[in-house]
Amino acid sequence: MQLVKTTRDTLLRPLQIVSGIVERRHTMPILANILIRKDGEHVSFLSTDTEVQITTHAQIGSGADVTGTTVAARKLLDILRALPESGDVTMTLLNKRLTVQTGKSRFALQTLAAEEFPTVQQADSYNATVTLPQKTLKHLFNMVHFSMAQQDIRYYLNGLLLVLDGNNVIAVATDGHRLAFCQVATEQTFARQEVIIPRKTIIELQRLLEENDEPVQLDIAANQVKLTFADIELISKLVEGKFPDYTRVIPKGYKNDFTIGRDELLRSLQRAAIMTSDKFKGVRCIITPGSMKISSTNADQEEAVEELEIDYGGDSVDIGFNVTYLLDVLNNLKCEQVNIALGDSNSSALISIPDNADFKYVVMPMRI
Repeated sequence: MQLVKTTRDTLLRPLQIVSGIVERRHTMPILANILIRKDGEHVSFLSTDTEVQITTHAQIGSGADVTGTTVAARKLLDILRALPESGDVTMTLLNKRLTVQTGKSRFALQTLAAEEFPTVQQADSYNATVTLPQKTLKHLFNMVHFSMAQQDIRYYLNGLLLVLDGNNVIAVATDGHRLAFCQVATEQTFARQEVIIPRKTIIELQRLLEENDEPVQLDIAANQVKLTFADIELISKLVEGKFPDYTRVIPKGYKNDFTIGRDELLRSLQRAAIMTSDKFKGVRCIITPGSMKISSTNADQEEAVEELEIDYGGDSVDIGFNVTYLLDVLNNLKCEQVNIALGDSNSSALISIPDNADFKYVVMPMRI
């Protein structure tokens, strides 16, 4: 039975969309597969790791049959990538084998029954719905994702806090050493709601969302979030737990602050980072009226010193930071200047964008 007849690139796109979350090694072998369902011309592709599920659709079916099967995702993707761009590709299902053919190339793959594939159960009802342009949601995630924890025992930090509050959609991420906050205003109004979206889901959405004004709909349930955009539907479980109160972490009322060119500061920190050791990524920053001095040393007694002129008339502050945390935020921002506000050498620093209250980045000091 012929399932699909189309060009290589038309078939490749939906497979690339769904294959990102497929694990190479899994306790359930069938989870290395994707589920292909065909109903006439309508073909759907689905993958899951039981926590996240992605479905996409394409009108590439051949014949009026209704059927389904599962096949190894990576293997099928590798085959299609290796095929020549020209010429039609057909996929045929016969005797539990999926045959992929184009020209004089033919591949026969083992399949597992569609009925055995463990799809994620969709929530019965959703508490809130948000609609945003894809580029707005992508921007929200991009501004904070680098602060998410990775494999932290405090599992609620291994994700991104999404907050609906009034007409604002807020994203917050922290690993306990730094915190990033970003918000966008919408024309919708929400009752306050907080959910934690897993790290893997956020990374996958950054790959799938595009820089356009096409809408993405978020449906939020008690233990699940569903995102629908273009031909894609992504369902993800939420992380249970209580996220730290970010409003208490973001400092207010610092009097020692100055504005500096983002690129200038970034280049100086990149040079200073060369002299830090792999384990100890500390740089020392001495801020005095008119000057910011950045220095670093390592176990071999090597040293780097950078001096920058700044428009600053506040107190002298001698403070240390993990240089990686500073580089992460400066590399991610696109603005020309950043504002840095400081308390003392034991207080966290606040990095923000001048005349913009929608982004804040807090970084804890370290002993140098």
